[in-house]
Amino acid sequence: MSGLVADFYQSGGITTLHRFGGAAGDGSLDHLERELGRHASSRPIALVLPCLYDELHGGTLPGLVDALRKVSYLDQVVVVVDGARRREDFDEVRRAFQGIPTRDGRGATMVWSDGPRVTELLSTLRNEGLEAGPPGKGRATWLAYGVVLASDRARVVAVHDCDIRGYPRELLARLCFPIVHPHLNFEFAKGFYPRVVDRMFGRVTRLFVAPLLGALESVLGKLPLLEFLHSFRYPLAGEVSMTTELARVNRVPGDWGLEVGVLAEVFRNCTRKRVCQVELVENYDHKHRELSPGDPESGLHRMARDIGASLVRNLASYGVSFDAGFLNSLRAAYVRMAQDAIASYHADALLNGLLFDRHEEELAVETFSHALHAAGLGFVRDPMGAPQIPNWSRVCAARPQVLEDLGDAVAEDQRRLRATISGGME
Repeated sequence: MSGLVADFYQSGGITTLHRFGGAAGDGSLDHLERELGRHASSRPIALVLPCLYDELHGGTLPGLVDALRKVSYLDQVVVVVDGARRREDFDEVRRAFQGIPTRDGRGATMVWSDGPRVTELLSTLRNEGLEAGPPGKGRATWLAYGVVLASDRARVVAVHDCDIRGYPRELLARLCFPIVHPHLNFEFAKGFYPRVVDRMFGRVTRLFVAPLLGALESVLGKLPLLEFLHSFRYPLAGEVSMTTELARVNRVPGDWGLEVGVLAEVFRNCTRKRVCQVELVENYDHKHRELSPGDPESGLHRMARDIGASLVRNLASYGVSFDAGFLNSLRAAYVRMAQDAIASYHADALLNGLLFDRHEEELAVETFSHALHAAGLGFVRDPMGAPQIPNWSRVCAARPQVLEDLGDAVAEDQRRLRATISGGME
């Protein structure tokens, strides 16, 4: 894809902000970063980065950090590190993020989710009925929101993953722009992009979420939540930005249903005219997960099950009734729509000279069909399922000092780390 993209289409559900490469006008990275720097004084920006320790050695993190070292408009960068069991592991990640500039000169704030003080705080909250969920992106993002709210420095929060290959600064600038610019009035922006290299990726979106939403509409008819979710071109994109007010009131799912669950929260808490989707980059690539057709507890199989469960439970919260007969009809409708989608993608691949393995596509649909069946059975057995992480408004109401406690815990874990590394304590 190059040059002017002839796509002006607005779905009518939410505003779509396109990337018109080569168009007349100044949509360059320099222009975007100048505008963001100009408005960052009145709308300070925090970047939240959920990060796994393993990503330090996965080949993508150094490029991402190098690109962020050239960004000058961020007031705050909060990195939540999961999977760093030892102090030395956390320090290794901390050192990797050194040199990222922030407008106040403090650099990145590193949150050790497995550190003693944060672990102690999470245990205290759990004992008070405020469960923050298992380790994962959901809990990491929730912790980062808490750190941002505790410091009270930012008014805009942007989130993206740390496993993006060939990370372009344009992605962050375009993600932040709709929420930061004072002439726009958006509260939430969702990124989207093509995911094509030598073949089409994004299998869970292409072959599960999109046909499942279509199947739900064919069985249930038009429902506001389904129409809202169907408005997004890439509902599973991990790149979002929002106001800190929205970060405070949104509940955060703690499983692979995170992205769909976040959109359902935005649907509850925002009007549609305050929501947009923004095209971020010309193309996008990140770490690809295995399908795991024989293992429902891992890979895309697990992801599809959690997403299906999130969709079913969110629809049930609006009064949709699910029973075994309905779930069987839904599964049959899903398989039909997914198989029709495969034929369409095959034609697209042939026209564009892309690799296309029809057997692999069919295997993915079979796997996702099993995942949908498991999600439906899980709902019938336990309609409530695992609770979402409570939003920060509720946590603060139950424990008014919690944000201060979180800020102190993060600072103390880092202080102890520095003392340990320098030989000052056991």
